[in-house]
Amino acid sequence: MNILVITGSAHKKGTSSYLADAFIKGAEEAGHAVCRFDAAFKNVHPCIGCDSCQKNEYVCVFKDDMQELNPELLKAEAVVFVSPIYYYDINAQIKAVIDRFYANNSVLKGAGKKAVLMLTYGDETEESAEGAIASYKGMVKYLEWKNAGIVSAKCCYVLDDVINSEYPKQAYEIGKSL
Repeated sequence: MNILVITGSAHKKGTSSYLADAFIKGAEEAGHAVCRFDAAFKNVHPCIGCDSCQKNEYVCVFKDDMQELNPELLKAEAVVFVSPIYYYDINAQIKAVIDRFYANNSVLKGAGKKAVLMLTYGDETEESAEGAIASYKGMVKYLEWKNAGIVSAKCCYVLDDVINSEYPKQAYEIGKSL
């Protein structure tokens, strides 16, 4: 299976990056091919809703790192979103990437892909993640993809918090089970 992992954190050794690594380890051990796109280190222009992509064979007016991502997105059988929660939702880096899915909307919708969401945040309750989870579920439903799992890692403010939790094992197991 081809799996695309899209991360959002600018912390290469942060909590959500650690979960992404655990997921990838499980997926690769299961024999899956994994492509990782670290959105925080890429140049992805926000969608401006100009509809040029809909009139010009799905070609966006912006020539940025989405040109690297799009072929991987189209061939992926599963897409994994890994984000820290900074303020009640996925972070801006991943949101910019998701908004740019619009250029491929007709190809992505109904493609039967699997999707996974993995979140990390410092709060002790899941209230901070509810917005991200609701957006993810709505997107998966709209695209007619299958939700293959959610890891919502609360109380994970710093790396040691996530290392000393059950969340990396959850991420690993989802990766291995796809």
